[in-house]
Amino acid sequence: MTSAPTSVRFARRPTRGLLLGFSALRCGTLGVAFSVLLIGLLVDGAWGVVVTGPLWAVAAASAFVTRRGEPVVEWLPVVLHWSKRVSAKQTEYRARVTRPRPAGMMALPGDAAALRFLNDPESRACFIHDPHRQTLSVVLALSHSAYVLLAPSDQTQRVSAWGRVLASLAQTGTCAAIQVLETTIPDPGTKVAQWYNERGTHKDDWPNAQYQELLAQSSFGSSTHRTTLTLSLDMKKAAPAIRAAGRGVKGGVHVLRIDMAVLEQGLRTAGLRLGGWQSETQLATLVRQAYDPCAEVTVAGSRASLSTAGPMAVSEHWSFLRHDSGYSCVLWISEWPRIEVAPNFLHALVFASDIRKSLSLIARPLGTAEALRALRKEKTEAITDASHKAKVGQVQDLSDVQEYHDLLAREQALIGGHADVEFSGFVTITSHSEEGLTQAVALIERAAGQSGCETRVLYGRQSQGFVVGALPLGRSVF
Repeated sequence: MTSAPTSVRFARRPTRGLLLGFSALRCGTLGVAFSVLLIGLLVDGAWGVVVTGPLWAVAAASAFVTRRGEPVVEWLPVVLHWSKRVSAKQTEYRARVTRPRPAGMMALPGDAAALRFLNDPESRACFIHDPHRQTLSVVLALSHSAYVLLAPSDQTQRVSAWGRVLASLAQTGTCAAIQVLETTIPDPGTKVAQWYNERGTHKDDWPNAQYQELLAQSSFGSSTHRTTLTLSLDMKKAAPAIRAAGRGVKGGVHVLRIDMAVLEQGLRTAGLRLGGWQSETQLATLVRQAYDPCAEVTVAGSRASLSTAGPMAVSEHWSFLRHDSGYSCVLWISEWPRIEVAPNFLHALVFASDIRKSLSLIARPLGTAEALRALRKEKTEAITDASHKAKVGQVQDLSDVQEYHDLLAREQALIGGHADVEFSGFVTITSHSEEGLTQAVALIERAAGQSGCETRVLYGRQSQGFVVGALPLGRSVF
């Protein structure tokens, strides 16, 4: 008997605000506009309203006029933060080759410069420590067979096994995040052709002609895919276990090694092939290739170090990032599919041809108690918002009704023993020129639409977004 293919529908991103769906910033702006209007009316009557008109009209308009899907006033914090960084020259980075980083510090720009690394002789893995966010991360290389070629029963089994992996991490209560990074590098097939030119028979016969024709066809749209999984430990939540293991980062490494062993077993059950926990040299290679796409970096015989693997130069712009030999743009997946979709709904995005990109999916498992508290808060806000709209005679939108039903469905799943997971996704597109980057971004946005997703450019936060979307460090931009 063939089982029906698994499908899923993502909950709509909450749009509730402080009052009547308006955020605190929009409510404050409207309050300022009304106050200016009232003062003008009280001071000089109608003429005062006219005189103060530009002030209250601009404030009110900024709360209602939208720009790229957001009210203009919502852009104010982003613009102010960006202006502050530009004035402080924080958007430019140049590596100081004469002043190397201290031992154990990663050579990354921006707020990622505080990251540290530690090599564990027992597991032979390199651990990344974030002292500000109090997390400890480790990276695992993965490989897998083509999901679409599996039988429906095997597909269902693998999806269920992956769900159990996330559920087990949620039950620990100490998992800060789990990041799946899928990097796609266009491959024209030159290495395969070179291997055949050196070792092929090159006979003048039918098999040789057919093989050469196959090589010529495979050079179009072929790509190399690289998958890593990053497991992050929340050192605050795991503080009792860390104290028992010896305190500090070394105690955190001991606690994380236990989660690593459990994760390995779960991933094998899900049908994934483990490539081993990444060492410092392997991580340094990934970082170097992300910042310098033209660099031919290999792990074999390499002595690459995370202390020197960062970029030589970075120039951050409002909507893209210039780094070493590449231009990159980071997109945030702002909306997931709101209809029933198959587990491979990201197929069009992942296999967009001839584009160098990285798809970063960050899952934050929530414990049952934490998830229920968050759901109760969201339900209270939804009921209060609906009550306020009813009092002023505003008709409740179907989107509000759908959001409330999604909350009830999530609560029912939690009560039934399932785990709750917060998802965020980022797509980093890299090209060798600014013009090529513009075309690649347009193609990726179209591919994301085919996958049922909505994307937005991370304006003013490209440098921070690049660390999240292109590097396997388990960080989050929000």
